[in-house]
Amino acid sequence: MTVVSSFIQALQVFPPLTDVFNPWRDIDLENDASDMSPSIRAAQLQRYLTERIGRARVVLCAEALGYKGGHFTGIAMTSERILLNNHAKMGVTAEEVIVGGGQRTSRITKKTPDIGSTEITASIVWGTLKSQGINTRDIVLWNAFAFHPMGNGWLTNRKPTLRELKIGKPLLEQFLAMFPDIRIIAVGDVSYRILVELNVPVDAKVRHPAYGGANAFRNAMRELLV
Repeated sequence: MTVVSSFIQALQVFPPLTDVFNPWRDIDLENDASDMSPSIRAAQLQRYLTERIGRARVVLCAEALGYKGGHFTGIAMTSERILLNNHAKMGVTAEEVIVGGGQRTSRITKKTPDIGSTEITASIVWGTLKSQGINTRDIVLWNAFAFHPMGNGWLTNRKPTLRELKIGKPLLEQFLAMFPDIRIIAVGDVSYRILVELNVPVDAKVRHPAYGGANAFRNAMRELLV
């Protein structure tokens, strides 16, 4: 078993937590297209990580998965619209995420349209990597808390609790062990505080790209990586 396969398995067998969605095991009963959705997301994450093992030099670590991103793709800070190659007009192609692009796991509804949901954070992060000429396989995206902490319903977000973060820390450690000597950049103040609280060494902190932080994020990335 490869280190990536072992990590995916660890995600899938992780004990369930209340109001926390595990996209690589759980089925979103209202929004998933089929009972195959979790296995599709697991396969997509496996491909994504495998393409970066032994190559990625920087991890951008945010807070947690969101319902417009990894909830359906299984990949941090990555929306279905990007993975389905429907964000190409923004300069971001599915091939830059995983070779051959991805597969949607959500049903087509008003909240999850036919072109796929879009997420502000995902669009800015991937758009920044592309516009600044950064090879997307030199960067790996992840979160301090691996899963999607839900608020009131499947398609809602909330901050992970300190208890959840501490319970999930072994997964973060296992993830980082796959990328020895990688630079860790915290995305946003919340992520930075979480990583420090968990005693994870952080090389730099950048402003979160959402909530008016897009330009500051782009400038910081240019200074750190270009």
